[in-house]
Amino acid sequence: QVHLVESGGGLVQAGASLSLSCAPSGGIFISNAVTWFRQAPGKEREFVAGISWTGGGARYADYVKGRFTISRDNARNTVYLQMDNLKPEDAAVYYCAVTPRLPAGVVHTTESEMDYWGQGTQVTVSS
Repeated sequence: QVHLVESGGGLVQAGASLSLSCAPSGGIFISNAVTWFRQAPGKEREFVAGISWTGGGARYADYVKGRFTISRDNARNTVYLQMDNLKPEDAAVYYCAVTPRLPAGVVHTTESEMDYWGQGTQVTVSS
């Protein structure tokens, strides 16, 4: 069982930045690709960004490309999501997820592929 913990959410004004972190509370993590999703009230959960276990091949949703950056520090067993120039429409609960059963060298972007999720961290952006 993999337990993921997200942190770093908060309330910011539009145009500000936040950095989210995702780390396992125990179990495997370092050898997995990691994906960030988000879910706004009344909306379905959607893909945000993903990174392979090596840190290469990062992928982004079009609506965050150029503003968000995903990275990982395998020595710290942590994945980060740097969010710059935040917009009100970025407000959501952000989740990280992994899927150990699928290749770790590939970024997985589909919610149904994910096996383990964190509890989420709230990001609120005021206009």
